[in-house]
Amino acid sequence: MNPGTTTAGNPLVNVLVFGVFVLITLGVVYRVSHRNDTPEDYYAAGGGFSGAQNGVAMSGDFLSAASFLGISGAIAVYGYDGFVYSVSWVVAWLVALLLVGEGLRNTGKFTMGDVMAYRLRQSPIRAAAAVSTLVISLVYMIAQMAGAGSLVALLLHVRSAAGQSMVIVGVGAVMLLYVLFGGMRGTTWVQIIKAIALLACVALLAAFVLGRYGLSFSELLDRAADANPGGVAMLEPGGWYGGGPANRLDFVSLGLALVLGISSLPHVLMRFFTVPDAFQARRSVTWCSWLMVVFYLSILAVGFGAAAVVKREDILSAPGGANSAAPLLAYAIGGTPVLGVVAAVAFATILAVVAGLVLSASVSFAHDIYASILRRGRADPASEVKVARRTAAVVGVLAIVGGVIARNQNVAFLVSLALAIAASANLPTIVFALFWPRFNTSGALASIYTGLVSAIVLIGFSTTVTGRPGSLVPDVDVAWFPLTNPAIVSVPLSFLVGIVTTVLTAPPPDPAQAREMEVRALTGIGSGR
Repeated sequence: MNPGTTTAGNPLVNVLVFGVFVLITLGVVYRVSHRNDTPEDYYAAGGGFSGAQNGVAMSGDFLSAASFLGISGAIAVYGYDGFVYSVSWVVAWLVALLLVGEGLRNTGKFTMGDVMAYRLRQSPIRAAAAVSTLVISLVYMIAQMAGAGSLVALLLHVRSAAGQSMVIVGVGAVMLLYVLFGGMRGTTWVQIIKAIALLACVALLAAFVLGRYGLSFSELLDRAADANPGGVAMLEPGGWYGGGPANRLDFVSLGLALVLGISSLPHVLMRFFTVPDAFQARRSVTWCSWLMVVFYLSILAVGFGAAAVVKREDILSAPGGANSAAPLLAYAIGGTPVLGVVAAVAFATILAVVAGLVLSASVSFAHDIYASILRRGRADPASEVKVARRTAAVVGVLAIVGGVIARNQNVAFLVSLALAIAASANLPTIVFALFWPRFNTSGALASIYTGLVSAIVLIGFSTTVTGRPGSLVPDVDVAWFPLTNPAIVSVPLSFLVGIVTTVLTAPPPDPAQAREMEVRALTGIGSGR
């Protein structure tokens, strides 16, 4: 491969593999879509999945383009610093297991708004939860759509901006079919199929890479360092976030966002409502955690393998830049057939994750805004599902537009921004609502909006958006925030504002309701639908 001319496989073969996967998964969605007439079926699959099934699907929800394309690319290009994503995301599931999973399942029904509204004022808290869900889902979806553009552009040898934009539009259209017709049940089965295929694919790629170097991980690292312009420095901290105190602080901020953001993502939170009880919710997270360990150990080998086999300059010269590392490695190892399989799996990853995000955003609007606020709990089930589907179409279009704008950004980095917003806006309120009886509606609203607004403002006035060649708007410079990730400021600020506002305002009018919620969250008594 020569820099600037990087290609991958036969476009016709790649398209055929894509087509086969789409037809299979659309067939699965069609078979289960006839049971989506009620909100409980469309939103939460009737709570009918086991812990093991939901755990695999939960891993599928999170093993996204960021995990497969973004992290492997970050490791291949930056080395040690790229692996922080993997470590943080594995640790993050312990937060979900020990802190929020069981309590959410016991106190909620379909959305995060249900949990918060259990003992707080319905209308304002549901509106805040819906706004937060829509913003977080949209930012996360933009990252996935950008990954879709990078991947398919590489596989179809599309280099023009207009061509890559059309690719993103096509991916978005297929994704909307999953959501509009399959609901949670169809989306979950697509996630299960995708997760199994992705885990097998990444494990086999790692095995092939290690086999190429005598099953010696040390030898693999040596070859990766030899092929990298920075040499052995890529195996040490500082390749991406080095160079000064501000960059090191940014590294800490990134880790904080990654660890705390997982248990705050709306589409992950919805997974806790698709199982029948809290025990199965805990099993879901346990299954998911072990699958994460297998995946991220494998992706470490894939990332350094791409650095050793494909070379940094060829990765960066390919359509999509660093996001193309894993597909290019597959092509280098096994040619067009292996690339076709890897491409189909990566494509499935993006479709399934975006489908889950669109579903969570549309459910939040239909359930929290339309049914609970506008119709005051008297919405007809069929009309509520119809509103959810229409919302999904609108959100999907916005995600496509955002993906076109952000198509050249590193996917893992874009996801870290969504996680920072989620950790800032959602996590403090969830924790306080579950475990602090004194917590009131004023504190919840202050915490949500402070976290949401502060994270977005700090991102908007950072070099992530303006002021440097790799920014979203490079020709404008209004950056004054020195970090690229705001979590180290916005997350503590959200906790602090929630505490101060709660202490300075009147306590909840019914203390018994707070105690009842605490008992229900911890024991599950009365948690049946």
